Amino acid sequence: MSVSFEQSRYKKFENLEFLARQVVEGFITGLHKSPFHGFSVEFAEHRIYNPGESTRNIDWKLYGRTEKLFVKKFEEETNLRCQLVIDNSSSMYFPVYKNSDDTASKIEFTAQAAASLIYLLKKQRDAVGLSLFTDHLHVHTQARSSITHNKLLFSHLENVLSPDDDVLNQKSNPSKILHEIADKIHKRSLVIIFSDMMENTSDPSEVFNALQHLRHNKHEVVLFHVFDKNKEFELDYQSRPYRFIDMETGREMKLNPSQIKERYKEALAGFHNELKLKCMQYQIDFVPADIRAGFEKILMSFFRKRSKLF
Repeated sequence: MSVSFEQSRYKKFENLEFLARQVVEGFITGLHKSPFHGFSVEFAEHRIYNPGESTRNIDWKLYGRTEKLFVKKFEEETNLRCQLVIDNSSSMYFPVYKNSDDTASKIEFTAQAAASLIYLLKKQRDAVGLSLFTDHLHVHTQARSSITHNKLLFSHLENVLSPDDDVLNQKSNPSKILHEIADKIHKRSLVIIFSDMMENTSDPSEVFNALQHLRHNKHEVVLFHVFDKNKEFELDYQSRPYRFIDMETGREMKLNPSQIKERYKEALAGFHNELKLKCMQYQIDFVPADIRAGFEKILMSFFRKRSKLF
């Protein structure tokens, strides 16, 4: 069972919702063929009628076919409220210039993954909202499950993939934004965060305080740590001088990656381990999301989380 990122990559002449449907349906087909159990991959549009409640919403056509009473499910009856929170800062557009293997950027991977979750949530009749941020909150929609609302969310994601403005020098401030989002979500929700966690603040612990704020408000939280393993973790470059530019600040550094590779990898591994440990401490699901590894891990993590909640 696998979901290929390269096969389902976003292209400007293709529709994001269509690609999301391909990813999700391919994933579900794989689940049916696999021995994986523990959650349902069927999607109910009705619930069983409970004796004594109003008959106003009974689906009489379905009763005529099945001789069983079912009630149509509406938005307020959704099983789950989910808020997708996406870091849209400059570092998420790495690499700006395509590599020889045409690997997509972190934001392209994130948008496709988020679109797949939106499509999946729609099939489950769950309510979903979307938040996009850099150092301030650009988009924040409340969780809803209507078709019109889902179309709006796909539109926001397509705008991320085709930005009107220069994507450089857009700093990230997840600590500030996550506090703001925690105050805006008034009903208990599943909060799914996509970020490379490259915060431009003097105190990294502020991010964990913000994550703790979400947990304090009784939200379930999943953090997808988005990264390019080859370039960002393995520092997979040729042994020659390069000019590295911080996409969020514009600062430049000239060096040969091979000269710092081991120290760099050790420092980044420490950062990654700290993220995992802090998330464990705050009971937050931490999921590494390598943009070269496909969407299967994203969707599987969501299914596991949902099955624990319901």
